[in-house]
Amino acid sequence: MSVGPPADLFDRLEAAAALVRDRAGAAPAIGLILGSGLGGFADSLGDRVTIPFGEVPGFSPSNVPGHAGRLVVGTLGGVVVAAMQGRIHCYEGHAPWEVAFPARVLCKLGIRALVVTNAAGGIRAALRPGDLLRISDHLDLSGTNPLVGINDDRLGPRFPDLSAAYDPRLASRLYESARKVGVDLKTGVYACVKGPSYETPAEIRMLRALGADAVGMSTVPEVIAANHMSVPVAGISCITNLAAGLGEQPLSHADVAAEAKRAHARFTALLTSFLPEAVAAVA
Repeated sequence: MSVGPPADLFDRLEAAAALVRDRAGAAPAIGLILGSGLGGFADSLGDRVTIPFGEVPGFSPSNVPGHAGRLVVGTLGGVVVAAMQGRIHCYEGHAPWEVAFPARVLCKLGIRALVVTNAAGGIRAALRPGDLLRISDHLDLSGTNPLVGINDDRLGPRFPDLSAAYDPRLASRLYESARKVGVDLKTGVYACVKGPSYETPAEIRMLRALGADAVGMSTVPEVIAANHMSVPVAGISCITNLAAGLGEQPLSHADVAAEAKRAHARFTALLTSFLPEAVAAVA
Protein backbone atom coordinates (compact mmCIF):
# COMPACT_ATOMS: atom_id res chain seq x y z
CA MET A 1 0.00 0.00 0.00
CA SER A 2 1.32 3.43 -0.96
CA VAL A 3 1.62 5.77 2.02
CA GLY A 4 1.55 9.03 0.06
CA PRO A 5 -1.44 10.50 -1.77
CA PRO A 6 -2.06 9.85 -5.47
CA ALA A 7 -0.89 12.41 -8.00
CA ASP A 8 -4.51 13.24 -8.82
CA LEU A 9 -5.56 13.98 -5.22
CA PHE A 10 -6.71 17.49 -6.14
CA ASP A 11 -8.94 16.14 -8.90
CA ARG A 12 -10.36 13.46 -6.60
CA LEU A 13 -11.25 16.12 -4.05
CA GLU A 14 -12.93 18.21 -6.74
CA ALA A 15 -15.01 15.23 -7.87
CA ALA A 16 -16.13 14.37 -4.34
CA ALA A 17 -16.99 17.98 -3.51
CA ALA A 18 -18.97 18.32 -6.75
CA LEU A 19 -21.14 15.32 -5.89
CA VAL A 20 -21.84 16.65 -2.38
CA ARG A 21 -22.72 20.10 -3.74
CA ASP A 22 -25.08 18.55 -6.26
CA ARG A 23 -26.78 16.29 -3.71
CA ALA A 24 -26.93 18.81 -0.87
CA GLY A 25 -28.08 21.80 -2.89
CA ALA A 26 -26.49 24.19 -0.39
CA ALA A 27 -22.95 25.31 0.44
CA PRO A 28 -21.99 24.46 4.04
CA ALA A 29 -20.51 27.22 6.18
CA ILE A 30 -19.03 24.84 8.75
CA GLY A 31 -17.85 21.24 8.80
CA LEU A 32 -18.29 18.82 11.69
CA ILE A 33 -16.75 15.39 12.26
CA LEU A 34 -18.61 13.33 14.87
CA GLY A 35 -16.64 10.64 16.68
CA SER A 36 -17.60 7.35 18.35
CA GLY A 37 -21.11 7.48 19.81
CA LEU A 38 -21.51 11.18 18.98
CA GLY A 39 -23.11 10.91 15.54
CA GLY A 40 -26.64 11.43 16.85
CA PHE A 41 -26.10 15.17 16.86
CA ALA A 42 -26.48 15.26 13.06
CA ASP A 43 -30.08 14.09 13.46
CA SER A 44 -30.90 17.45 15.07
CA LEU A 45 -30.11 19.37 11.86
CA GLY A 46 -32.99 20.75 9.85
CA ASP A 47 -33.67 20.14 6.15
CA ARG A 48 -31.27 17.20 6.19
CA VAL A 49 -29.74 15.57 3.15
CA THR A 50 -27.99 12.29 3.98
CA ILE A 51 -25.27 10.79 1.78
CA PRO A 52 -23.69 7.42 2.70
CA PHE A 53 -19.89 7.52 2.59
CA GLY A 54 -19.89 4.79 -0.04
CA GLU A 55 -21.70 7.09 -2.49
CA VAL A 56 -19.06 9.84 -2.33
CA PRO A 57 -16.07 9.28 -4.66
CA GLY A 58 -12.96 8.66 -2.60
CA PHE A 59 -14.77 8.06 0.70
CA SER A 60 -14.32 4.65 2.33
CA PRO A 61 -17.13 3.04 4.34
CA SER A 62 -16.66 3.17 8.11
CA ASN A 63 -16.56 -0.30 9.66
CA VAL A 64 -16.27 0.66 13.33
CA PRO A 65 -19.30 0.40 15.67
CA GLY A 66 -20.55 3.86 16.64
CA HIS A 67 -19.59 5.32 13.24
CA ALA A 68 -22.64 5.36 10.96
CA GLY A 69 -20.61 6.35 7.90
CA ARG A 70 -22.89 9.08 6.56
CA LEU A 71 -22.42 12.70 5.51
CA VAL A 72 -25.38 14.82 6.63
CA VAL A 73 -25.88 18.35 5.30
CA GLY A 74 -28.51 20.42 7.11
CA THR A 75 -29.24 23.68 8.87
CA LEU A 76 -28.73 24.88 12.43
CA GLY A 77 -29.59 28.40 13.55
CA GLY A 78 -29.61 29.61 9.96
CA VAL A 79 -26.18 28.07 9.26
CA VAL A 80 -25.61 25.21 6.80
CA VAL A 81 -23.62 22.42 8.46
CA ALA A 82 -21.90 19.45 6.79
CA ALA A 83 -21.63 16.77 9.47
CA MET A 84 -19.81 13.46 9.14
CA GLN A 85 -21.46 10.75 11.22
CA GLY A 86 -18.28 8.86 11.91
CA ARG A 87 -14.86 8.62 10.31
CA ILE A 88 -12.31 6.08 9.12
CA HIS A 89 -9.05 5.33 10.93
CA CYS A 90 -5.51 4.30 10.09
CA TYR A 91 -5.92 1.18 12.22
CA GLU A 92 -8.57 -0.05 9.76
CA GLY A 93 -5.80 -0.32 7.17
CA HIS A 94 -6.21 3.08 5.52
CA ALA A 95 -3.28 5.29 4.54
CA PRO A 96 -3.08 8.62 6.39
CA TRP A 97 -4.07 10.63 3.31
CA GLU A 98 -7.19 8.46 2.96
CA VAL A 99 -8.15 9.11 6.58
CA ALA A 100 -7.84 12.86 5.98
CA PHE A 101 -9.65 12.77 2.61
CA PRO A 102 -13.18 13.42 3.95
CA ALA A 103 -11.96 16.38 6.00
CA ARG A 104 -10.27 17.76 2.90
CA VAL A 105 -13.55 17.41 0.98
CA LEU A 106 -15.32 19.44 3.67
CA CYS A 107 -12.63 22.10 3.26
CA LYS A 108 -13.06 21.95 -0.54
CA LEU A 109 -16.75 22.68 -0.07
CA GLY A 110 -15.77 26.11 1.23
CA ILE A 111 -16.39 25.71 4.97
CA ARG A 112 -15.13 28.56 7.12
CA ALA A 113 -14.20 26.31 10.03
CA LEU A 114 -13.91 22.62 10.89
CA VAL A 115 -15.02 21.19 14.25
CA VAL A 116 -13.58 17.77 15.08
CA THR A 117 -14.91 15.60 17.91
CA ASN A 118 -13.94 12.26 19.38
CA ALA A 119 -14.35 9.88 22.27
CA ALA A 120 -11.18 9.79 24.36
CA GLY A 121 -9.68 8.20 27.43
CA GLY A 122 -8.96 10.53 30.33
CA ILE A 123 -5.37 10.70 31.54
CA ARG A 124 -5.38 13.81 33.75
CA ALA A 125 -6.51 12.92 37.25
CA ALA A 126 -9.27 15.55 37.30
CA LEU A 127 -11.02 14.17 34.20
CA ARG A 128 -13.96 11.82 34.58
CA PRO A 129 -16.19 9.92 32.12
CA GLY A 130 -18.80 12.27 30.71
CA ASP A 131 -16.54 15.35 30.76
CA LEU A 132 -16.28 17.46 27.61
CA LEU A 133 -12.80 18.78 26.87
CA ARG A 134 -11.67 21.45 24.44
CA ILE A 135 -8.55 20.25 22.65
CA SER A 136 -5.97 22.98 23.09
CA ASP A 137 -3.14 21.13 21.32
CA HIS A 138 -2.14 17.62 20.38
CA LEU A 139 0.67 15.08 20.49
CA ASP A 140 0.85 13.03 17.30
CA LEU A 141 2.29 9.66 18.34
CA SER A 142 0.61 7.69 15.57
CA GLY A 143 3.75 7.39 13.47
CA THR A 144 1.80 8.65 10.46
CA ASN A 145 1.02 11.95 8.76
CA PRO A 146 -1.46 12.73 5.94
CA LEU A 147 1.07 15.07 4.30
CA VAL A 148 3.68 12.38 3.64
CA GLY A 149 4.35 12.11 -0.09
CA ILE A 150 4.15 14.59 -2.95
CA ASN A 151 2.75 17.99 -1.95
CA ASP A 152 0.21 19.73 -4.17
CA ASP A 153 0.72 23.47 -3.70
CA ARG A 154 -2.90 24.09 -4.72
CA LEU A 155 -3.94 22.52 -1.44
CA GLY A 156 -1.35 24.05 0.85
CA PRO A 157 2.36 24.53 1.60
CA ARG A 158 4.91 21.75 1.88
CA PHE A 159 5.61 22.63 5.53
CA PRO A 160 2.44 24.02 7.18
CA ASP A 161 2.70 25.78 10.54
CA LEU A 162 0.82 24.07 13.39
CA SER A 163 1.65 26.63 16.06
CA ALA A 164 -2.07 27.37 16.38
CA ALA A 165 -3.53 24.12 15.08
CA TYR A 166 -6.65 24.78 17.19
CA ASP A 167 -7.79 28.29 16.37
CA PRO A 168 -7.87 30.70 19.37
CA ARG A 169 -10.87 32.62 17.96
CA LEU A 170 -12.90 29.42 17.91
CA ALA A 171 -11.64 28.51 21.38
CA SER A 172 -12.95 31.80 22.78
CA ARG A 173 -16.41 31.28 21.24
CA LEU A 174 -16.46 27.67 22.44
CA TYR A 175 -15.93 28.77 26.05
CA GLU A 176 -18.64 31.42 25.69
CA SER A 177 -21.06 28.82 24.36
CA ALA A 178 -20.21 26.43 27.19
CA ARG A 179 -20.96 29.13 29.77
CA LYS A 180 -24.28 29.97 28.08
CA VAL A 181 -25.54 26.38 28.17
CA GLY A 182 -24.07 25.50 31.56
CA VAL A 183 -21.46 22.99 30.38
CA ASP A 184 -18.28 22.70 32.44
CA LEU A 185 -15.86 22.60 29.52
CA LYS A 186 -12.40 21.29 30.39
CA THR A 187 -9.23 22.05 28.41
CA GLY A 188 -6.32 19.80 27.57
CA VAL A 189 -3.85 18.19 25.21
CA TYR A 190 -5.01 15.23 23.13
CA ALA A 191 -2.57 12.43 22.31
CA CYS A 192 -3.19 10.49 19.10
CA VAL A 193 -1.94 6.90 18.94
CA LYS A 194 -2.45 4.49 16.07
CA GLY A 195 -4.34 1.67 17.83
CA PRO A 196 -6.41 -0.40 17.56
CA SER A 197 -5.25 -1.96 20.85
CA TYR A 198 -5.79 0.22 23.87
CA GLU A 199 -2.71 1.58 25.58
CA THR A 200 -0.89 -0.22 28.36
CA PRO A 201 -0.68 1.33 31.84
CA ALA A 202 3.02 2.02 31.20
CA GLU A 203 2.17 3.85 27.98
CA ILE A 204 -0.40 5.96 29.83
CA ARG A 205 2.25 6.90 32.41
CA MET A 206 4.51 7.90 29.50
CA LEU A 207 1.75 9.99 27.89
CA ARG A 208 1.05 11.73 31.18
CA ALA A 209 4.77 12.54 31.52
CA LEU A 210 4.72 13.98 27.99
CA GLY A 211 1.87 16.33 28.90
CA ALA A 212 -1.16 14.51 27.48
CA ASP A 213 -4.51 14.94 29.20
CA ALA A 214 -6.53 12.59 26.97
CA VAL A 215 -5.78 9.88 24.44
CA GLY A 216 -7.48 8.47 21.33
CA MET A 217 -6.90 6.99 17.89
CA SER A 218 -8.24 9.66 15.54
CA THR A 219 -8.71 13.36 14.80
CA VAL A 220 -5.11 14.52 14.31
CA PRO A 221 -4.86 13.58 10.59
CA GLU A 222 -7.99 15.67 9.93
CA VAL A 223 -6.62 18.59 11.93
CA ILE A 224 -3.34 18.52 10.02
CA ALA A 225 -5.13 18.39 6.66
CA ALA A 226 -7.46 21.28 7.54
CA ASN A 227 -4.55 23.43 8.70
CA HIS A 228 -2.72 22.53 5.49
CA MET A 229 -5.71 23.97 3.59
CA SER A 230 -5.85 27.08 5.86
CA VAL A 231 -9.18 26.16 7.45
CA PRO A 232 -9.41 27.01 11.18
CA VAL A 233 -10.14 24.12 13.55
CA ALA A 234 -11.80 23.56 16.92
CA GLY A 235 -11.64 20.22 18.71
CA ILE A 236 -13.80 18.62 21.40
CA SER A 237 -13.17 15.33 23.19
CA CYS A 238 -15.85 13.48 25.11
CA ILE A 239 -14.07 11.68 27.92
CA THR A 240 -15.63 8.23 27.91
CA ASN A 241 -13.35 6.26 30.21
CA LEU A 242 -10.34 6.44 32.45
CA ALA A 243 -7.23 5.43 30.51
CA ALA A 244 -5.53 2.08 31.12
CA GLY A 245 -4.32 1.57 34.68
CA LEU A 246 -6.37 4.47 36.07
CA GLY A 247 -9.68 2.65 36.56
CA GLU A 248 -10.85 -0.70 37.85
CA GLN A 249 -12.72 -1.90 34.75
CA PRO A 250 -11.18 -3.36 31.57
CA LEU A 251 -11.50 -1.11 28.52
CA SER A 252 -14.25 -1.81 25.99
CA HIS A 253 -15.34 0.00 22.81
CA ALA A 254 -18.97 -0.78 23.65
CA ASP A 255 -18.58 1.07 26.96
CA VAL A 256 -16.89 3.98 25.16
CA ALA A 257 -19.79 4.37 22.74
CA ALA A 258 -22.35 4.01 25.52
CA GLU A 259 -20.70 6.73 27.63
CA ALA A 260 -20.56 9.06 24.62
CA LYS A 261 -24.30 8.58 24.10
CA ARG A 262 -24.95 9.39 27.76
CA ALA A 263 -23.24 12.75 27.16
CA HIS A 264 -25.56 13.41 24.18
CA ALA A 265 -27.70 16.12 25.81
CA ARG A 266 -24.77 18.26 26.98
CA PHE A 267 -22.81 17.65 23.79
CA THR A 268 -25.82 18.65 21.66
CA ALA A 269 -26.47 21.77 23.73
CA LEU A 270 -22.85 22.85 23.38
CA LEU A 271 -22.68 22.33 19.61
CA THR A 272 -26.10 23.90 19.03
CA SER A 273 -24.88 27.07 20.70
CA PHE A 274 -21.34 26.98 19.32
CA LEU A 275 -21.64 26.17 15.61
CA PRO A 276 -23.40 29.41 14.53
CA GLU A 277 -20.98 31.35 16.75
CA ALA A 278 -18.01 29.59 15.18
CA VAL A 279 -18.99 30.79 11.72
CA ALA A 280 -19.24 34.37 13.00
CA ALA A 281 -15.88 34.08 14.77
CA VAL A 282 -13.94 33.42 11.57
CA ALA A 283 -16.06 35.43 9.10
